[in-house]
Amino acid sequence: MTRDAIVFGVSGTMFGLLMGWIIGSQQAPRVVVPVPQAAANAPAASTAASQGPPEPVFDERRAADLEKSAAERPKDAAVRAQLADVYYDGRRFPQAIQWYEASLALDPKNDNVSTDLAAAYYYMNDFDRALKQIDFSLAIDRAHAKTLLNQGIILAFGKNDLAGAKASWEKVVATAPGTEEAARARQGLEAIKTPAGPASGPGSAGSTGRN
Repeated sequence: MTRDAIVFGVSGTMFGLLMGWIIGSQQAPRVVVPVPQAAANAPAASTAASQGPPEPVFDERRAADLEKSAAERPKDAAVRAQLADVYYDGRRFPQAIQWYEASLALDPKNDNVSTDLAAAYYYMNDFDRALKQIDFSLAIDRAHAKTLLNQGIILAFGKNDLAGAKASWEKVVATAPGTEEAARARQGLEAIKTPAGPASGPGSAGSTGRN
């Protein structure tokens, strides 16, 4: 399981915000990691932020074992979600999307898998589809903290919609007080108090690159 660090950029400056976000288990949806395009030229907020996240390692053996299990168990949504996780953690997002979608086809009420799928769409620069999937997750559980946290990140870095991001993060703080998600949401809210918005995120205006 990967340990993703979320890094915000405001006015071209890197903030080591939401660092060390730990995805606790297979059942906990991932949190997207927006890295501004201007980061390379910006002063680092911390050593960890300047070094960036570690290079992903794709577990080929695990993927092969899970693909075999998926073929043997055509009605097993969980094994498909696990396989999608392996591809996601290896940053092979097209394959992750394929398997998250397959899992949801069998278990359409799984908001965790739906939110993971939204994160994978985000990394493919398909921000509208990511937000539509977030809406699907919230239709299942409108107070799902990680879903709301991701919604804010996608709005801020994918759509340059700071007002929308603010609303999402405020919901996290209101509905999940005292949680790690609420602490991260507060950091995001502090970051966007500055008049200038986030520097270009992956695929935002003026950029076609991904993290």
